Amino acid sequence: MSGNIPILISGTGSYAPEGILTNADLTRMVDTTDEWILSRTGIRERRIAAPQELTSDMAIHASRAAMDAAGVKPEEIDLVLVATITPDMPFPSTACIIQNRLGLRPVPAMDIEAACSGFLYVLEVGAAMLRSGKMRHALVVGSEKLSSIIDWEDRSTCVLFGDGAGAVILSRGENTGEGVLSTTLGSDGRGGEILYMPGGGALCPPTPASLADRQHFLKMNGKEVFKIAVRVMEKAALEILAEHNLQPSDVALVIPHQANVRIIELLSSRLGMPMEKFAVNIDRYGNTSAASIPLALDEAVRAGQVKKGDLILMVAFGAGLTWAASLIRWH
Repeated sequence: MSGNIPILISGTGSYAPEGILTNADLTRMVDTTDEWILSRTGIRERRIAAPQELTSDMAIHASRAAMDAAGVKPEEIDLVLVATITPDMPFPSTACIIQNRLGLRPVPAMDIEAACSGFLYVLEVGAAMLRSGKMRHALVVGSEKLSSIIDWEDRSTCVLFGDGAGAVILSRGENTGEGVLSTTLGSDGRGGEILYMPGGGALCPPTPASLADRQHFLKMNGKEVFKIAVRVMEKAALEILAEHNLQPSDVALVIPHQANVRIIELLSSRLGMPMEKFAVNIDRYGNTSAASIPLALDEAVRAGQVKKGDLILMVAFGAGLTWAASLIRWH
């Protein structure tokens, strides 16, 4: 019976740092132009955290906003899950840092790393744990300080990424047919080297040589990422719709990972859905990895774009390679 418990998104929140890095700013840093960046990515600007502003700081802002929206108090949170590839430190987890700073009870807290698919991964883990019947509310967060792992001399990557955070409160509901209907997850490690950071782990610990060779920054084969992202996101979206005997036309709003507006446009075309049904904010934030979907969801909710009964499709692709799609009936 526990598997039938409805799991609702009872509150959303997001946070973007005050610092803004425009395309014009980047032209003074690397050999690029505003027209080149905008035409190939759809990005006009991105938010950059202050040097002292941490992934956990941004997560705290987003979490408090989500808790306020849900009307859930710190003592009511039973679980903390954080998706990030830029934790404050390798350990302890950013989730444990958040648990402490929010003054929560000694509840389970952990990070999950699935890059840009990370938020949907933690959403599924949180929903499954709540369906066990042992918990009532979970704080689920995607937060990234990607500016801390970007090579600001690499024009192929530094134009793409930004910082930010998004959060939701998952809560056990009562009405079946509402909330998180299901999530599909997948991975293919054979494609790991098209988007990765070689330095910082056991394979390549920090040494003078690895630092000089710039191994502690994100590396990406953009053309390969683009091709695979469109194909895999389309496949994940169609699979989860077919699971519920639904068509793309049944979806009220798609919230895709914000990696490149051209990827979103191709996905729109392949699904036969108008761009008006896609939440797009990459022009203002760039790619914020695990934060992009919850940040876009919060903006859509607060703008009144999401209404009771709406079918919401969230879909992502990320390093690993990983992918995910979630289907939600808004309550």
